[in-house]
Amino acid sequence: MYETVMSTKALPEFLSRLISTERVRIKEANGIIQLIPIKENKDRAIGLRGLFSEYPDMSLDKFLERKHADKELDL
Repeated sequence: MYETVMSTKALPEFLSRLISTERVRIKEANGIIQLIPIKENKDRAIGLRGLFSEYPDMSLDKFLERKHADKELDL
């Protein structure tokens, strides 16, 4: 399985006209290639990436605040 993100400007004109976003996620699995438009909300703060990307509304500051609170409870 392969996955990457790219600008729609790098796509052929035919495909870029079909996609209304600036970036797409490209996934390949078992010979099937998917182009998934990425909707960006520029008003929202940049959230966590990687393992925590499933929580898009949690900012890094909020995550660190939770971690500090967890450490205090452990003491």
